[in-house]
Amino acid sequence: MRIEFSGAAGTVTGSSHLLRVRDQRVLLDCGLYQGKDEKDRGNDVFAYIPSTVDYLLLSHAHIDHSGRIPLLYKRGFRGKVMATPPTVALCKILLTDSAYIQEQDAEWENKKRERKGLDPVEPLYTVKDAEEALKHFVAVDFDVETTLFEGFRFVFREAGHMLGAAITEMFISEEERNFKLVYTGDLGNQGIPLMKEPKTVSEADFLIMESTYGNRLHPDSSSEHDELIKIINDTYRRGGNVIIPSFAVGRTQELLYVLNEYRESGKLERGVKVYVDSPMAAQSTTVFKEYSRYFDEESQERMRKGDDVLDFPNLFFTESVADSQELNHTRKGCVIISASGMATAGRVRHHLKHNLWRGECSIVFVGYQAEGSLGRIIQEGAKTVNLFGEEIAVQAKVFSFSGLSGHADRKGLYNWVKAIKKGPKEIFLTHGDAEAAGAMKELLQQDGYNVRIAKSGDIVPIKDYVKLTHRVDEFQMEKSTVEAALRKLKKKEELIRCIETLDFDGESEDQILQKLATIVKKQ
Repeated sequence: MRIEFSGAAGTVTGSSHLLRVRDQRVLLDCGLYQGKDEKDRGNDVFAYIPSTVDYLLLSHAHIDHSGRIPLLYKRGFRGKVMATPPTVALCKILLTDSAYIQEQDAEWENKKRERKGLDPVEPLYTVKDAEEALKHFVAVDFDVETTLFEGFRFVFREAGHMLGAAITEMFISEEERNFKLVYTGDLGNQGIPLMKEPKTVSEADFLIMESTYGNRLHPDSSSEHDELIKIINDTYRRGGNVIIPSFAVGRTQELLYVLNEYRESGKLERGVKVYVDSPMAAQSTTVFKEYSRYFDEESQERMRKGDDVLDFPNLFFTESVADSQELNHTRKGCVIISASGMATAGRVRHHLKHNLWRGECSIVFVGYQAEGSLGRIIQEGAKTVNLFGEEIAVQAKVFSFSGLSGHADRKGLYNWVKAIKKGPKEIFLTHGDAEAAGAMKELLQQDGYNVRIAKSGDIVPIKDYVKLTHRVDEFQMEKSTVEAALRKLKKKEELIRCIETLDFDGESEDQILQKLATIVKKQ
């Protein structure tokens, strides 16, 4: 077996990792690059041949994890996409919407190219591609062990990141050796509204783990909820609007839950009107309600008693482009929650154009803003931004809340790894920028973990590594050289790490173990 890292390796977005097991190819996620990642890497080329992929295990529905599945299909993939039931339902919304955006972007670009006498471009993929790709989705519920093929079983566990998000445990048997690979996908933050806590795993030989907030700690979420309501009330009183760029799936529903609680407690000004200006968010909220059995116990109980935790007075979902445009003429008293979460596309850009320049307004970021995205540019203090060909002054008050993030922070990631009772032999960090991944690596290495930051193009052969670590187990009481080396070292992990420094092509196992013992003795 080997792992081939491509997307979200050395970057945050574009999650995609290929496993070669026996004669099968299993893909973990297939996401779109976004922000700077898209400009640097592009979405139109795969690091593998799509038609050779047999299975895809999808961690969750967010576009940076799922958004290239229609392109994978367009390029020849005809395998099965395994995902939890909520993820399948949400992908029907997100992937068709993404395809529509691809078509619209291509149409817009071709109008410009036509005027310049240039050849037209085709969309990355079409709505038809998305619809055909969705026919290959197979729903597999949490905690149900499933065999993909001989020697490969997997189980989805609750990740707590968003509705349906899964940690994937994989049980692999190859050449009479058994080992376990765990892929976190995106691990959830503690105390996310609606969501269950991430499940821990008892053991793992190898771990592929996200590191988005590996260098940061989130503030207490309850205090940030209080601060958010204060910002909304203050903006209302001074006659402005609050614009919240928000992911239509996950973050929007969590915000509605929080606003519902403050509305019910009377802490949110009664005159404030909340608009969710995103058809996708409206559809996704309906899916959330249909799959409320996946909520945490408190939210489920409230729903059973008839308390709709995602609805309250003065909450409105826009139903048309005209409704959305009307909001641009509303000068005060509105909270407008609109996609996209990084302000890279969608209706939120129009709302920013009409409110960024107004000092009485507020812009609130409630999720990660990728490098190069409009959200990050505003977040970092730009004085002006370009929207629809026009320079817009940034005079509104800008706020950022990391405690509202759906990702675990540095402490959450660390504690999740520490809860693994057996292993892992090696941890591969993905889905993080250089600073975040580097900080997480340093923290884990202090506790003796063998950690590497995955880079795009990295190919990690697991077969020889597993085979040799098992041989160390077998020989440690039989081979005097290895036994002596083990006695000399207090931590067996140090011995295992030495295996990676060896070039063992063409050598017998006894020769390799002898070489290993010699290296260890010199330390």
